[in-house]
Amino acid sequence: MDVTPLPADRFRQLVEGAAAVAGQTDLTSVLYTTIETAMELTGAQYGALGVLDEDGGLLEFLHLGMPPDVAEAIGHEPEGRGLLGMLTRKAQTVRTDSISDHPDSFGFPAHHPAMNTFLGVPVRLGSEVYGNLYLTEKELGFTVQDERLVEGIAVIAGSAINTARMQRRLRRLAIVEDRERIARDLHDAIIQDLFAVGLSLQAQTQKVVEPEVARVIAETVERLDETIASLRRFIFDLRPPVWSRRDLRAEVSDLISHLAEPYPTVAQMTFDGQLDDLPPTMVDDALQLISEAVSNALRHADTDHIHVSIRRDRDEIMLSVTDEGTGFDPTAPTTGMGLENIRTRASRAGGEATVVSATGSGTTVRIRIPV
Repeated sequence: MDVTPLPADRFRQLVEGAAAVAGQTDLTSVLYTTIETAMELTGAQYGALGVLDEDGGLLEFLHLGMPPDVAEAIGHEPEGRGLLGMLTRKAQTVRTDSISDHPDSFGFPAHHPAMNTFLGVPVRLGSEVYGNLYLTEKELGFTVQDERLVEGIAVIAGSAINTARMQRRLRRLAIVEDRERIARDLHDAIIQDLFAVGLSLQAQTQKVVEPEVARVIAETVERLDETIASLRRFIFDLRPPVWSRRDLRAEVSDLISHLAEPYPTVAQMTFDGQLDDLPPTMVDDALQLISEAVSNALRHADTDHIHVSIRRDRDEIMLSVTDEGTGFDPTAPTTGMGLENIRTRASRAGGEATVVSATGSGTTVRIRIPV
């Protein structure tokens, strides 16, 4: 095993890449950031991460670098055979300069681009293999240093994946427990009493002689039934109680402090408007969008200053991340997923994202999300 220390510049790349991966709190963002970071660290043209199911088959396959039309022409994702299958079975790093010459090579499907050099590293959650990180096509081949860097990123990714999964479970558990408790209290303390009153009134109608009185009782029972139905609908549409609301200001501050820690960059934040009553899903969306934009600026903008602004204006919130870095041409094609992730997530939240930049003039990402 090569134990030679990494050069200072490559060690810094590893630290920055690890911070980018660890800074993600959404599972999909963790996976894509892991792929993108590994590609940047090694200079690989293509990258992918295969998530394994309980039987060792491919449950999910995320990839970067391959044009969408080429991926569509291939028509299906890998089935986990050949070199990929061998990596899954042995659960250890594989590096080769010629995929076709490897004894476990299975070949490529029609329309698949040519690939020669390969580096595959398992991503573990403790002793469990969660998936495999694949990199292909580096000019002159992958090196021992590349292997060590990607193995380091895989370790950080495993920890970030575990954290994201745990946070997701805890949030779901908290919401479910609150809803179940409130629903149980409503049912036991209110609905059952109303139902008992309705039954009692219905029983009294058998003893009433006057038609008008019987009609009033029947109408009262009907209104009670409507009230019970409304309460039951309310039970299924419960929101988390006031005491479980998320603190967007605090969570954003913690997130940015964590992201910016490895960089010599000053991060400034401003908040404006009512931000303490936002739905949890909106807080999640805002955190992920800010994380993507700030990570992009820290890693690519070469900037000393970043300003993050969050403003609530009636029925929408506006997010903006501005840097004073090198800027770029936003119309030029990019290989990374950062900006595309931002646009996609904003669209899914019902909003939109715009990017304003020019070479040498810094970059501003503006995002609008309806409340």
